Order: sequence, then structure tokens, then C-alpha cells
Amino acid sequence: MKIVIENRIPFIQGILEPVAQVCYLPADGIMPLAVADADALLVRTRTHCNAALLQDSRVRFIGSATIGTDHIDLDWCSTHGIAVANAPGCNAPAVAQWVFAAIALWMQRHHIAAPEGLTLGVIGVGHVGSIVARWGRQLGFNVLLNDPPRGIGAQLPSPSVRGRGEGWDLQAHGCSLDQLLCGSDIVTVHTPLTSTGQWPTWHLLGEAQLRQMSRCRLLINAARGGIIDEAALLDWQGNLAIDCWEGEPHINSDLLQRAIVATPHIAGYSIEGKQRGTAMMIEALNNHYGWQLPVPHIAAPAQGAAAVTLSGILSGFDPRPLTARLQASPNQFESLRNTYPLRHEAEQ
Repeated sequence: MKIVIENRIPFIQGILEPVAQVCYLPADGIMPLAVADADALLVRTRTHCNAALLQDSRVRFIGSATIGTDHIDLDWCSTHGIAVANAPGCNAPAVAQWVFAAIALWMQRHHIAAPEGLTLGVIGVGHVGSIVARWGRQLGFNVLLNDPPRGIGAQLPSPSVRGRGEGWDLQAHGCSLDQLLCGSDIVTVHTPLTSTGQWPTWHLLGEAQLRQMSRCRLLINAARGGIIDEAALLDWQGNLAIDCWEGEPHINSDLLQRAIVATPHIAGYSIEGKQRGTAMMIEALNNHYGWQLPVPHIAAPAQGAAAVTLSGILSGFDPRPLTARLQASPNQFESLRNTYPLRHEAEQ
């Protein structure tokens, strides 16, 4: 039994060695020859798991210690008997922390003292978006939601039901994408990246959608680069906070210099998030192979802190130094990403 593991997956060394021969490789070293005799493959987002990599291998299990699967050809894997597991929600609190750090900096820049009166539009209300929405309401933002696959996209509710306390119903606060874009001061996207199906998200926000956003003053992308059409974004005049870029690691230098927060795809890079991702991989391997390897326990709640403050968020994570480094050296995108020191998630 041989398992190839990308060497940037933390907290995993020593766990699988009792049951398999383990080979740790950098992402750019995971090539067809390296995986030809492997039975299982554990990766992050940089390894494209498709026919080109796997057709001459004996790999029958792929685990991605990340929330997304757009780097995996799921259809090809399915037809070739390869099981796939990922780690949905593992880094959701960290991404939400990044979003509100960006919002806090934007508010400081524009001398906005409090969230009251601001409307936050959340597109995609899954693991990350639900935390963003909950924290947003708790902080005092009006919150609009759009997520048609979850049935969240009904007509805009009356203002009297927006901005209330805990125990709110996601469906009751849903609105159409057009309503959200027209009615939000801040828009943040939290959908997967898909190009097929009933609700594809590739370039979900393009030229037509950006024209609707005359009220919006801050657009945030900490989901996937292709969700926003960056060519169209060049003509949009609002403020930008970007962690996920089209064409990574070769990113748009004009957008990079315009962004008030610009980071190298590290929004989800928390200690607890990485621990969860690895734990979910061990659990998936146990289920697939019938092993009983111990699954690490993570004390921090996967749904994030019950309550946060903007000052507390920013004191725990200030993206300005990293933004300055990336803007000064955009060709160091991968290096900055790979050497980013993991932070703790926001606490109550």
C-alpha cells in the first residue's frame, strides 16, 4: 500500500506510516511517474487530478484536504473507479475571519464607525457564507442572502425583518441575485466554482452584474477566482478585497494594485482549519479502507465563534502587511502562500 501526499498538508506526518508506505512530494513533483505505483493520493488545490495525471496509475482514492473539488475531474474519477473525498467546511471560520478583517479595514479607511445602516450581501450560504451571514447580523449589518441551490432566493423581505437577532431563518432572508446586487453596500461571494449544471458560478459576476452594483462600495472574493470576471472587474469603480484570483499564481497586476486587501489565497489558512482538513482526510481513509487510525480532535467549533467583534477580528488577523508584500512582489504569490504562518481562528 503506497500513499503519495503533498508535503504542504500539515499535521499529517506520522499518522499513516503504520498502515502504508508514505511518500511526501511538493505539488509540482506530483507527476504521472510519481503516482504510477500509488494506491492513494492526498493533495491540496494545486494538483490537478485528471486523466493526464492518473490514467496510467493504480490510484483508487483521492483525498483533497481543502473545501473545493474544482481541481479534480470528478466525472473521470467516477468512471475509472476512483473514490474522491474532500474537506467541506474545514476552514470556514478562517475565511469568515478574513472577510470581516477586510470589512473592518474598509470601514476604517472610509471613517465608518459602525455597521448599522450598512447592508451586507452574501452570495452562497454554505459553510462559509452561513458564518459570514450569522456574524454579520450579530455585528449589526443588514444581511441579504442568495443561494438558489439551497432555495434561498425568494423576493426581498421587508426591511422590518432584516437585521434582527439570533435564531433567524435563512429562507426568510433570501432574495434574488439582482436584488442583492442592487441593494448591498458590501457584496461577498462564497460559492463553489462550477461551469455546468442549473446554477453555474463561472463568471457569476460579470459585466452585466457589475453594472447593477452602483450602491456597492466593497466587493469581496475569498471563494474562487473564476466566480468574478476579472476583465470586467477592471472597469468597476468600487473597492476590492481579493484572496482568490483568476489564473493563480499569475494574477492581474492592475487589480492587485487597486485592492485594499490583496492576499495569496490564504483566507482559510488557520491552524484549526488545517487540523480539521487533515482530520477529515484520516476519517475518509478509515471509511474507505476499513482502518481504525485515530482521528485528531479539534477543540475549536467548526461553525466558528458564537459572537465576534470587528476590533477583535482585526487584532487577531490584520491583512495589511501581507497585502503590502504581495503588491510589492506579485511574482512571489506561491512563495508567500506556501510560507504563510498559520493563524488562529477568531474567538468570542
